Amino acid sequence: MHLDLPTKRYYSIGEIAKAFDVNASLIRFWDKEFEALKPKKNAKGNRRFTPEDVQNLKLIFNLVKERGYTLEGAKTYLKEQDQKSLDNFEIITKLEHVKNELLKIKNQL
Repeated sequence: MHLDLPTKRYYSIGEIAKAFDVNASLIRFWDKEFEALKPKKNAKGNRRFTPEDVQNLKLIFNLVKERGYTLEGAKTYLKEQDQKSLDNFEIITKLEHVKNELLKIKNQL
C-alpha cells in the first residue's frame, strides 16, 4: 500500500483518513483500541500522528482490512510479532514501491 502523504513531522487525523480512504472515526477507534498508536494531542485534543504512527496504521490497516483479521486477532498479532512484523511490513512496503516505480518506467518505454 502506498500512501500519498507529504514528508512531515505530524499529520492531522483528516490527512490520515484521506490517505487511507476511511472515515476519521475509524482512525479514532483504532487509536483507542491499539496500544501501538500513540498520537500526540494538542491543547484542543486534536490528534497529531507521527510517521511512526502512520507505519503502525499501515500495518493495522493491512491486518484488519486487507488480510481479514479481527481486532482481537490483530492485537494479538501485534503483541506477538511487535518489531519483527513492523520490519517485515516495511520491507514489503518498500518492495511494492520499487515495483510501482519499475512499472511506471516500463509503461514509459
